[in-house]
Amino acid sequence: MNNRVRALRKECGWTQSDLAEKLEVSRQTINAIETGKYDPSLSLAFRISLLFMARIEDIFLFQAPPTPRK
Repeated sequence: MNNRVRALRKECGWTQSDLAEKLEVSRQTINAIETGKYDPSLSLAFRISLLFMARIEDIFLFQAPPTPRK
């Protein structure tokens, strides 16, 4: 899932460690989210959206997998 976490974090002038501290997760978790290697739980996604004062769907950009051809 693509996301805008890195861009939003940088707009706030925060490091990954800063954001991790605010969300009470590890810096490695933030890095994994930003690089698309980890999709956060719904609870963490809500905390991220509240912190950035944005809707979840404006931060996390879901792309449905292509449908197989018959």
